Amino acid sequence: MPREKAPVFVVGCPRSGTTLLYNMLLSAGGFAVYLAESNVFNLLVPRFGDLSVRANRERLMDAWLQSQLFRASYLNAEEIRAKILEDCRNGGDFLRIVMQEISTVQGAQRWADNSPEELLHAPTIKKNLPDALFIHMIRDGRDVSLSLDARPHRWVRPFPWDRQNSLLVAGVFWEWVVQSGRRHGASLGADYMEVRFEDLQAEPRATLKRIGEFIRHDLDYDRILQVGIGSVRDPNTSFKGDSGSPVGRWKKKMTPEKLAMFEELVGSTLEDLGYGLASEDSVNPFAALRLRSFYRLYLDAKFLFKNSLFGRFYLGPLSGQQIDATTIATDPASEPAQALEY
Repeated sequence: MPREKAPVFVVGCPRSGTTLLYNMLLSAGGFAVYLAESNVFNLLVPRFGDLSVRANRERLMDAWLQSQLFRASYLNAEEIRAKILEDCRNGGDFLRIVMQEISTVQGAQRWADNSPEELLHAPTIKKNLPDALFIHMIRDGRDVSLSLDARPHRWVRPFPWDRQNSLLVAGVFWEWVVQSGRRHGASLGADYMEVRFEDLQAEPRATLKRIGEFIRHDLDYDRILQVGIGSVRDPNTSFKGDSGSPVGRWKKKMTPEKLAMFEELVGSTLEDLGYGLASEDSVNPFAALRLRSFYRLYLDAKFLFKNSLFGRFYLGPLSGQQIDATTIATDPASEPAQALEY
């Protein structure tokens, strides 16, 4: 497939600016407009298992066609069900069939996907969709963690004894996702690029030019602002009523004590990414080590479980009962409900 028609995956730790960049791509024109996070590899495949098995495809479609993920596509239910049951054999097939159908209906040249945590499944996506291009959005972990911690449904829920440390646990989650993504990116070669949220804010034209060269697509900033899809026009912020810059918000909102512990936890990763440290206060290194080690092990174990055969067996009975209400329900006009609670 020519690079200028290859699918584009905008990925990264949640709250890192993936939705903003995705909406910019859609606003530039040429991309199919799908205002939902597909979560195919992060949610659907773990829930429904091997899609080469027709019974699994039937269960998937029974649930998917009742969800906002389908309603956001504006496709004909009978037609897309028939295509999936006939031609789909894996998660990549499912996403390709759905997005190509949307592209055809809309007369679009190509499609993109905005499911941040698909970053964790990049090798599988690349195997299923060899032409896929990946843009890894990276943002200062202090700002990301503040935003994650401010959401009513947290991506990572601390255990009861760590509830007062939810911001710090969010920092461990940020580091885990970013480091995992960069490891995967190293194996993707020229089909992977990293973009800093701060660069997109400070120098949007130059940053979009670099992205456009990578995906071979005209990302005209003036057109993007004029069309203004989604968060391009209406910022997707966790801090309603805060009109300040989303860059460096942590400088005003993090207490000195939290900042010191946060930088003790993930400071080396912040520095590796070029984000300077600010705290000079000393903290208990053993408390930081306990938090980081415990939650890193927990995140690794939960990810492996959810993507194992046993995990699929365990999750399977829940799928048909809860999938529309709590599992893959999304509002096409806003941020989706979280599918996986790490």
